Amino acid sequence: MTLPPPGMLGIDFGTSNSAVSWAEPGGLARLLPMEGPATNLPTAVFFNSEDRLTHFGRDAVAQYLSGTEGRLLRSLKSLLGSPLLDESTVVNHQPVSFQQIVELFLAELRERAARTLGHAPTRVVMGRPVHFVDDDPARDAQAQQSLHQAALTVGFESVSFQFEPIAAALDHERRLTRESVVLVVDVGGGTSDFTVVRLGPQRMKQADRSGDVLATSGVHIGGTDFDQRLSLARVMPLLGYRHHGPQGREVPSRVFMDLSTWHLIQWLYLPRAISQAQGLRVNYGDVRLHERLMRVLQQRDGHRIAHAVEQAKIRCSQQDAPTTLDPVDVEPGLVASLSPADMAEHLSALLARAVRCARECVQRAGLGPAALDAIYLTGGSSALRPFQLALRAEFPGVALVEGDLFGGVASGLVYSRV
Repeated sequence: MTLPPPGMLGIDFGTSNSAVSWAEPGGLARLLPMEGPATNLPTAVFFNSEDRLTHFGRDAVAQYLSGTEGRLLRSLKSLLGSPLLDESTVVNHQPVSFQQIVELFLAELRERAARTLGHAPTRVVMGRPVHFVDDDPARDAQAQQSLHQAALTVGFESVSFQFEPIAAALDHERRLTRESVVLVVDVGGGTSDFTVVRLGPQRMKQADRSGDVLATSGVHIGGTDFDQRLSLARVMPLLGYRHHGPQGREVPSRVFMDLSTWHLIQWLYLPRAISQAQGLRVNYGDVRLHERLMRVLQQRDGHRIAHAVEQAKIRCSQQDAPTTLDPVDVEPGLVASLSPADMAEHLSALLARAVRCARECVQRAGLGPAALDAIYLTGGSSALRPFQLALRAEFPGVALVEGDLFGGVASGLVYSRV
């Protein structure tokens, strides 16, 4: 029997994007291509009802947005620690549990890594947020156990875990020339995690780095929460959110909350949910708003709207300028707008909670802001301009260093075990 070459795979299974790295013992990490030359793969699965094939990543999103019949699932990580993970959904007339869909995605990551490496890796270190679930240790432990079981099911024989911000710190350390105290900020699609850690060229040589981790903290806020808040503020009012009906009562908000939450959207396409939404008509004073809502649900446009909101957020942040988004085919000429001022206003409460968690992390380390040499940013949502402005206001004078937003965690994972 031929043993696979020694080495370790690192998997950053993210809410919005995933990445995979590989390192030989004592070697440098290298990110593996996941979709063409790209080293990150959107955490998306599309079950195509026409060709009966399963598509992943950008291909999955493109298939759905092109109008192909099928089911798109995103934000799978958000289901870990939730009772929904054991629920089943119907895919091409067959019931499939969400745990099985997580396993399907992990199996695809392993298969794509194997094609590049020339062998199927058996050892993996998985990233995990500081908290899968806030303030619930039992559900948090269950979330890790579910991910551990998924990794074993797809063929890994040795599975370990590392906190994602610590992995990012170990990747950042490779570029330091002197010892530094760094606040690592990892904001992904579902969580914001923080670590204060001592890093430096000499410390890399130590086998046990536990004493260098001065504090960790985390909160269940990330890019999908930002998207939900912006959708509720800028798009859902066009469908009746916060609208008051004939009796002066507000239209029930549950359907709008679900319609702006990636991993809940598919439930709104079920016949029962459609019927319940139809019954909301009596709550509307302006029935045109209700007609728009029903058109979105009947055309299954929820994911397209969510994608449009996400892209508008990115454009608005990168360009620091207003942008518009077209709520798909809801109504000719119907558009929503998003400006930097809108983002600052609608995200202020979420950003304040995330920054407060960062401040608490520094306080737990027994330090003041002036003791930090740098703030290291990783995770796609850490690039959000309003978030960076909030960090600068909280930690004046501390340099913000933007790392590999989508690959830093995956690279650092293997350094924690090889």
